[in-house]
Amino acid sequence: MELRPILSAMLRSKTGVLLIALQIALTLAILTNALSVIDDRLREAKRPSGLDEANTFHLAVIDREAKLGDGVVDNDLGHLRALPGVEAAAWVSQVPLMQSGSNNGYQRQPDPSGDYVIATNYMVDAEAFKAWPLRLTEGRSFGADAMIEVDRTLPGQPAPRVAVITQGLARALWPDASAVVGKSFYEGSASVPIEVIGVVETLVSPWGRGWNDGSNAVLFPVVERQRYNIYAVRTAPGQLDRVMKEAEATLLAQVPGRMVSYNEAMAETRADRYGGEHTLVNGLLVVVALLLVMTASGIVGLASLWVNQRRKQIGVRRALGARRVDILRLFVTENVMITGIGIVVGCGFALGLNALMMDQLELPKLPLGYLGLGSAVLLLLGITAVLGPALRAASVPPAVATRSA
Repeated sequence: MELRPILSAMLRSKTGVLLIALQIALTLAILTNALSVIDDRLREAKRPSGLDEANTFHLAVIDREAKLGDGVVDNDLGHLRALPGVEAAAWVSQVPLMQSGSNNGYQRQPDPSGDYVIATNYMVDAEAFKAWPLRLTEGRSFGADAMIEVDRTLPGQPAPRVAVITQGLARALWPDASAVVGKSFYEGSASVPIEVIGVVETLVSPWGRGWNDGSNAVLFPVVERQRYNIYAVRTAPGQLDRVMKEAEATLLAQVPGRMVSYNEAMAETRADRYGGEHTLVNGLLVVVALLLVMTASGIVGLASLWVNQRRKQIGVRRALGARRVDILRLFVTENVMITGIGIVVGCGFALGLNALMMDQLELPKLPLGYLGLGSAVLLLLGITAVLGPALRAASVPPAVATRSA
């Protein structure tokens, strides 16, 4: 097929061509970046926590009257572990994905001017490796003999000398090391070295991807004497709901005036943390759908206008021997050329928009595969949208050529 007549027709309708090409370009820019954000958010929402989420809950209590250090934690854990259906129970300082907790900076040398790796600092007892549970990939967990008690209200409290870290933190601190057990690191600019005795595969932070990328965490063998205590409980399969109720009633009966701050299954904690991500994804899907509909409508409108304006020309072509398939191919080719122009421009728009989003919103770099996917979607959309008007054009009879204007 000769392209000269097609180009000539397009040049006579420059405004329409440019508007549709620009619409396609903007749609491609938004579509590709929206798909990238959707994929990123869904991946984050599915991030492994390191816990047995289907069978784990966390119960937090506030003791306004109990004396610190009078065995409250040991008593609570004893009662929790004695409940039927409880596989393990542990004291923990904070809860993964709870959106509230604490981080700290860690480095290989105690250099006040050095670069810190931000990581979540979990204080846990030895049973936490069973209650969550955590999978060791190197070294060992700490036992009961390594546990220390700390009262933050008193001076001169002992500092932990050993820790278990996640693989994410290990890679951040020692990017070139194949093994890190036995290495030492420092909390902030403190001069006390902390020895790594084990590495766990993963333990997500209380924020997921927030203050750090969500995979940097360190576990210390520390139980804090305080009036606010959190217990992680893992149950046998199918026992979660019953055990949650019994655990709350049991702990309330242990200390006069005790209050339950929260009692929540890990699955609920994840749903609360990532509810915003799912809302964002649904919103972006609606925006993308509306954009595609508007773009398809623009293509249909322009093609229909051209069909109406060129009915006599089409009739002349039919009278000169053009087949219906030739007329159909003419309009489809025109649309492919316009869509191609829009796609080329849109790729530039998409990369520019992504650079802006990376700078302002700290979003990841746009994978080039999304440009190919978005281009294919818009090309298919353009061909599909023009088929209706093209089929009407192909139905124009040759007799139209003999009619007066």
